[in-house]
Amino acid sequence: MQPQPLRPAPARAGESPRRRIRPRRVAAFVCVSALMLTVGTSAGTGDLTPAPGATTAGAGPASLARSSALAPCMINGRTTVQMSEGLPTARGYARSTGTVRALTLMIDFPDAPGRGSALARYQEFLPQTRQWFRTASYGRLDYRAETPVPHWLRMPKPFRAYGIERGAPFDPGYRELVQDIVAAADPTVDFRSYDLLNVLVTPNAGPSALDTVLSVTFAGNAEAPVADGVTVANASFVYSRQDDGSGSYDHTGYRVLPHENGHVFGLPDLYTQEGGGAVGHWDIMSEDWGANNDLLGWHKWKLGWLDASQIACAASQGTTEYPLTPLFRPTGPKLVFVPISDRTGYAVELRARGGNDETVCRPGVLIYKVDADVDTGMGPVTVYDSRTDSGGCTRSPNVHAELSDAPFAPGETFKDPKRDIRISVVSADLAGDYRVRVTRG
Repeated sequence: MQPQPLRPAPARAGESPRRRIRPRRVAAFVCVSALMLTVGTSAGTGDLTPAPGATTAGAGPASLARSSALAPCMINGRTTVQMSEGLPTARGYARSTGTVRALTLMIDFPDAPGRGSALARYQEFLPQTRQWFRTASYGRLDYRAETPVPHWLRMPKPFRAYGIERGAPFDPGYRELVQDIVAAADPTVDFRSYDLLNVLVTPNAGPSALDTVLSVTFAGNAEAPVADGVTVANASFVYSRQDDGSGSYDHTGYRVLPHENGHVFGLPDLYTQEGGGAVGHWDIMSEDWGANNDLLGWHKWKLGWLDASQIACAASQGTTEYPLTPLFRPTGPKLVFVPISDRTGYAVELRARGGNDETVCRPGVLIYKVDADVDTGMGPVTVYDSRTDSGGCTRSPNVHAELSDAPFAPGETFKDPKRDIRISVVSADLAGDYRVRVTRG
C-alpha cells in the first residue's frame, strides 16, 4: 500500500519562527518534522525498503502491543494532525523494531569544505546512537548505521546558494539540496538496502547550534526524491553541533541524532514555542541537549517496545490499584493509561535513575496528559508538576529544572475534579517498585 503522507499546515505570511528556549540562550525552532517535501520528481512506490534478510517480524509502529483490553486507551487524532501522538502511528514512517539499517552520508560544500575526515564526523554520533536505541527499546530495535561513502560527499553548489536558514522544508533551496544528495550518492549507494537516511552536514556550514538549530527531519514523506526506485521518505539532517555549552559535548552531543530519528519513527516534537516547559527533560523529543534522558512510556508503547502485559488501561469506573516498575528496567508493568476521550488521556509511569535516564533527581510516578489531536511542536504532551514553583532538584546544566522534581511520591495524589479522576501513589518498596490507585467516578 502506498504510504499516506502527512499534510503540512500552510505557512502564514509574517509568521515568526517558533523557538526553543534553553537556559542561558535561545535557539530557533526548526525541527519541522512531518511537513511535506515536494520535489520535481515522480513519486515512488514506498519509503526506503528493508534490507534483504533484515528482521521484519513484529517490526514497525503497527506492531505495538495491543489487546481488546487496551482498545479504549488507543487514542487517535484527526487525519489532519501533523505527526499525531495517536495509536497506531500513521503509515509511511520507518520501522521501529527489528533490524533497521540507517544509510549515513557526510556532506560538505565548496564554500564549507569538511574539516578533518568524514569518518570523524560519523564517529561523533555513532556508535552512541545505536547504544541509545538499544537501551531505550530494551533491545527491540537493532539500529545499524552504515556509511558506504566513507568520505565527504561534495555538493555541486555552495551552502549559501541553497538558501537554507531555518531548515524549513518548503524552501526551494532545500528541495534542491535533497535532489543533489540523491544524485551524488546514487552511483555508489543502493538505496533499496536501507530503512532511513541520515545526512551529517559538515559543522562549518551554517551558524552554530548555539545560535540557530538547523537540524531537521522529513518523515512519512511519500513525495520525496526517488533513488533506485524507492522514495527517500524518512531522512534526518544534522547540521552544526548540538552543543549545550556545558563542556560535555563529547558525552552528550550525539543525542540530536536519536531525537531526529525519533521523527522518522513517527514521534512528534514535545517542546513548544516556549521551550521545554511542557515536558522538561523527561523525553528526548522535548530536550535533546544536556545530560542523557529517555523516552516517555507512551512513546515506548507507540514504537512497539512494550508488551501488552506491561500496559494497563484504566477505562472503567471504580477504584483499581496497579503495580509499576521503573521505566528503565526491561521487565515488569510500565504504563497505566487513563483515557479521557478517544483523543486524549492521562499516562502514568515510574521514573528512576538508570539506563538512559541520567538526570532523575527525584524518583517517582510521572503523570502526563497525551493529546492525539495536537500537532507536533504545539504541546501534544503536558507533564504535571507535583511541586509547582519549586525550582526543581537538578543541578545539571541546560536541563529544564522546574519539572525535574515533577514525579509524585507515595501519599501524593493527582486530581482532575472536572472528570472525577484521582491518581494516587499508594506505596513504594525497597526494590524501587510502586503501586498506584486510579479512581474514576
